[in-house]
Amino acid sequence: MCNENRQMRDIVLASASPRRKKILSLTGLQFKTCVSNYKEDLTNSGEPRALARFLSRKKAEDVVLKCPDAVIIAADTFIVYKNKFLGKPTSPDHALRILKMLNGKKHSVITGFTVIDSRSNKMVSRSMETNVYFKKNTDAEIHAYVRSGEPLDKAGAYAIQGLGSVLIKKIDGDFFNIVGLPVCALVDTLKKFGISVLA
Repeated sequence: MCNENRQMRDIVLASASPRRKKILSLTGLQFKTCVSNYKEDLTNSGEPRALARFLSRKKAEDVVLKCPDAVIIAADTFIVYKNKFLGKPTSPDHALRILKMLNGKKHSVITGFTVIDSRSNKMVSRSMETNVYFKKNTDAEIHAYVRSGEPLDKAGAYAIQGLGSVLIKKIDGDFFNIVGLPVCALVDTLKKFGISVLA
């Protein structure tokens, strides 16, 4: 667990994602969670990394109102394939269509994250991008993966940290970015708020 020298402020993760909570816990920082009520809208036009930063900022700003003296962390992750934004599938059939579209091809995973100090209103928003290359999977393999149920609450309809790893040939970039929180970039950003993981 973190000590007084490393963390003098309350930290709030504005997310209900068990994956983000697990990643942040790897840092040893103590934190609470408070779910943001902001509803993301991937129909917004604009450059993908700028959109990711915008969505994470809106999530963080919603939680600032509930936590007036804390450092808030919020993030938003989505898939970009041929300039099309892909979020979480709405059904098994939708997951199947997404996975067949990505099969054997490269796509990008973009995570935007925002850190806000609700006491001083200091804010930093950043975005990270990781390229993911699917191997050429058979239809039977894709159907079996969808039947596992894992794709249904994952952006891009797969979990690289789970069974979905068998679909992936390689990645170029931060693994944790794909899971939902680019921990190295986040830790560097937290230093700007006086929070150090390795003091």
